[in-house]
Amino acid sequence: MKNLDKYKGIIPAFYACYDEQGNISPERVRNLTQYFIDKGVQGLYVNGSSGECIYQSVDDRKLVLENVMAKAKGKLTIINHVACNNTKDSIDLAKHAESLGVDAIAAIPPIYFQLPEHAIADYWNKISEAAANTDFIIYNIPQLAGTALTASLYKEMLKNPRLIGVKNSSMPVQDIQIFSSLGGEDRLVFNGPDEQFLAGRLMGASAGIGGTYGAMPELFLKLNALIKARELDKARELQYQINAIISVLVSGHGNMYALVKEVLRINEGLDIGSVRSPLAELIESDKVLCLKAAKMIVEAKENFLD
Repeated sequence: MKNLDKYKGIIPAFYACYDEQGNISPERVRNLTQYFIDKGVQGLYVNGSSGECIYQSVDDRKLVLENVMAKAKGKLTIINHVACNNTKDSIDLAKHAESLGVDAIAAIPPIYFQLPEHAIADYWNKISEAAANTDFIIYNIPQLAGTALTASLYKEMLKNPRLIGVKNSSMPVQDIQIFSSLGGEDRLVFNGPDEQFLAGRLMGASAGIGGTYGAMPELFLKLNALIKARELDKARELQYQINAIISVLVSGHGNMYALVKEVLRINEGLDIGSVRSPLAELIESDKVLCLKAAKMIVEAKENFLD
């Protein structure tokens, strides 16, 4: 049986870090990695949705991971998302990730063409085989990928000995129960939607991977601790506060990650650039929202942290 404890906890989704010309900034990648090490999170989920992977080249994604690993290897659990919209590039990224010593690789299903389940399973298995000594995680995000992980497809994938579970970002929290029941104790479910971290954990998720964790890691660490301590009334109160912050972060003209990055600059003095087109950058009115969210995070930390 695999040791899955290293995956249990708060795992922020790593943000894309750009220089002033919009290129990957190795220095800013390392700075953000150190920020997460200092905050005490369990690990990082690199090159996923929050990492803007859809808008980056294979070389971009390799450069990001190389600089994350330069800082985090041996200090954080690293999951690297390797899916591209073709098997060849995905295999290339999987081999590269394994060569750097990541703990696990992850992959969404291919997007655009609606593939039959046997083709999706074949895609995932080929990626996993390319990193034969590395754990594999399915990333289920049907609202963006256009394909949902079904119980039948998951049962097929459970035949893969490298599969350790699912990063579940579908909105029905019941999906967590389904995947948790099917996988049993040998597999994990990671809660994806940040707004339902409490519900996801209660329904069987062992950990969380989230796109807003990075703006407020202390709050999610506290929320996870409250759940472990079964202080559920206080946990619900904190989840509500987190959700109020997220509501502000998603209400701008700019993409949510543009707002998150500005909040990091305000609260942490951490500059990691903007977002890559076609994601929308901040406009002037968004800066008011960023200041509001930043203040809400500070106040929540004052109210909930010991």
